[in-house]
Amino acid sequence: MLIRDVEIEGRGRVDVRVTGGRIAAVGPRLAGPADVDGRGGALLPGLHDHHIHLAALAAEASSVRVGPADVGGRDGMAAALRAGAPGQWVRATGYHESVAGDLDRWALDAIVPDRPVRVQHRTGALWILNSAALWAAGLDSGGGDGCFWRGDERLRSFVPPVPLDLAGLGRRAARLGVTGFTNADPYPAAGLGQMLSVLPQRLVVMGVDPPVKLMLDDPVLPTPADLAATVAGLRPRPVAVHCVTRVQLIVTLLALQEAGPAEGDRIEHGAVIPAETVPWLRRLGVTVITQPHFPVERGDTYATDVHVDDRPHLYRCRSLAEAGVPVAAGTDAPYGTHDPWAAMRAAVARHDGEGVTPRAALRLFLGSPRRPGRVRSLTVGAEADLCLLHVPLHEALDALSADVVRAAYVGGRPVVP
Repeated sequence: MLIRDVEIEGRGRVDVRVTGGRIAAVGPRLAGPADVDGRGGALLPGLHDHHIHLAALAAEASSVRVGPADVGGRDGMAAALRAGAPGQWVRATGYHESVAGDLDRWALDAIVPDRPVRVQHRTGALWILNSAALWAAGLDSGGGDGCFWRGDERLRSFVPPVPLDLAGLGRRAARLGVTGFTNADPYPAAGLGQMLSVLPQRLVVMGVDPPVKLMLDDPVLPTPADLAATVAGLRPRPVAVHCVTRVQLIVTLLALQEAGPAEGDRIEHGAVIPAETVPWLRRLGVTVITQPHFPVERGDTYATDVHVDDRPHLYRCRSLAEAGVPVAAGTDAPYGTHDPWAAMRAAVARHDGEGVTPRAALRLFLGSPRRPGRVRSLTVGAEADLCLLHVPLHEALDALSADVVRAAYVGGRPVVP
């Protein structure tokens, strides 16, 4: 394939030849007929979402959104959950306590008693089932309060499956210029890698591919020594450690220090990174996969839910990069926006000292799938995972919108919208 007249940063307007899935030549006036006329639009490495939950995102199409931005309080939530045929299972997602307070089976029964309902908290960590759902799933005798913390594995065999249009998800992502995903499920279902293989994007599936995902939760937090032993037992593979609290980060850094870091080690989220730990992260060479859009998407609830001592340290981005800590971004969809361009705009718009330039925001999604902190370049020999824009780069950086995306290519093959 020959792409004629595209702008590559640092090279100006050039032609690009792709052979065997890789870039074979870059330069002006390459010989041969053009397959694609770039018309001066920018050509970028394809966007890679470094932290996403693909099956859950696909399941959103069959779910009712009940987050603070989706329903008008308890009455709005009730109306959303009661819609549909009587007796039909309802899968609801995005819930936060600001909608209708703390939920358990009885609180959910009071809202919708006459059909099986399961509601997922917006963190993805908690499912709440009402009594009708517990009965329908055969869990009533051991269902307790209907709350299942990290219960995806247990519930998987009891609740009805939902249809997953993964091919459609892949096409929609291609329209955003996304050519790769890192699926970050903590407890992947059997056969997940095979199921996701229908996607046209390049995939890293934690639990199948490195790094190895390690979940930490404060109520059952291991000691640094125990976590170090776990990490050492997984070496030479890198680890990706879920850290959303201050104490989880400290335990992880102590464990990595004791076990010895490995290239490719990652901190997932880094929701709270105290300033004094930033030099420590740099020394260990660990990459932070952040969600710079969360303080913008969730600012109102963070103002009340997050301890005042932690608020200055939420989802660091600019300060990490300036300190020399490798940093990249994932949307965490469906628990955040699925649109990397929206995440970029939010990363620029932050007013907490962590806002970045549009160019830096774009680079958060241009990292290598295996080494997210290393931005890919369009050089000879590189994989031809490409994002072609309608406009030159400076216009794209002004807009930071998916509207600028013209086409996406994976291994030199166009992903058909």
